[in-house]
Amino acid sequence: MAGAITHDRPPTAEGRQGGPLIVTEDVDLLDDLLRLCAAAGARPEVHHGIPERRGSWEAAPLVLVGDDAASRVRGAARRRGVVLVGRDQDDSGVWRRAVEIGADHVLVLPDGEQWLVDRIADVAEGVGRPALTIGVLGGRGGAGASTLACALALTSAREGKRTLLVDADPLGGGLDVLLGGETAEGLRWPAFAASRGRVGGGALEESLPRLHALRVLSWDRSDTVTVPPQAVRAVLAAARRRGGVVVVDLPRRIDEGVAEILAQLDMGLLVVPADLRSVAAAGRVASAVGMVLRDLRIVVRGPCAPGLDDREVARLLDLPLVGELPAESFPLDAGPPPGSAAKGPLARFCAAFWKRVPIEGGGV
Repeated sequence: MAGAITHDRPPTAEGRQGGPLIVTEDVDLLDDLLRLCAAAGARPEVHHGIPERRGSWEAAPLVLVGDDAASRVRGAARRRGVVLVGRDQDDSGVWRRAVEIGADHVLVLPDGEQWLVDRIADVAEGVGRPALTIGVLGGRGGAGASTLACALALTSAREGKRTLLVDADPLGGGLDVLLGGETAEGLRWPAFAASRGRVGGGALEESLPRLHALRVLSWDRSDTVTVPPQAVRAVLAAARRRGGVVVVDLPRRIDEGVAEILAQLDMGLLVVPADLRSVAAAGRVASAVGMVLRDLRIVVRGPCAPGLDDREVARLLDLPLVGELPAESFPLDAGPPPGSAAKGPLARFCAAFWKRVPIEGGGV
């Protein structure tokens, strides 16, 4: 059981690492808290009362106070990020003691273990603002969604942002191939199929291939074409906790795994070639995606059919228009990765897009 009282979550600076402060004399409780810290990859500081070292109480990113120690910390300076931890589900007095010490939360073990592990892991990773997460999908087959996704990620990385490109289409051939890195060392999606609960953001980033200054999570060339939805949710959540930018290349079909991704997107870009058949197909895709994704926008791919332009396509689909990509943005021949030429039309489009969107993360 975990219960919130009234305070906000304590702010943490991006990239800062540290462990919680534990205050207790209960040996069994301490053993449990040390075990949970180990599971979260954090190294705690342990005291029986308010630390004598000046500033330790105030500076700790998270304070875990055993119910046995509540009376000993009652005079400590009020701060955010204090959790009162106990074992007795039926002790109603725990809420009074939590208020007396200014705790944010009351936690009863063992029910609250997973919540506490996640909270400690946030501290250990130095979690700041989540990554701005953009999904790209095609209004029909061959619309160019993968090309645009790669170009957006390359442009973001070129501008110095921490960037992760996620290939969510197992039948697309692999974005690592499009980036010329199919033999690069690192994990692909099948390696995460057994993931449950929380995935470490730092460990995820370090395990993936690094191509063109960005990290890439792609599919391999094995027969594995599905990953359980809970694994998809855990992996994308870990990627977002690292901050910066996450770009996801989405398939047009919506299954449970794709729905997990859509639920974590800040914005979706629907690439629609400017002809009536493509607009009709895109309407069906938009209808399905719109059931989960709150912010879906249109990127029109030229050339436009007679009687159509980018604004008319957006009007027909009743979605906001991001802009039009000229036909020459999508070269047909094999060559450098899309968007790698900084002065090319595709890279210019992507640079203009990032200027209009806050790359620092945290939503649009």
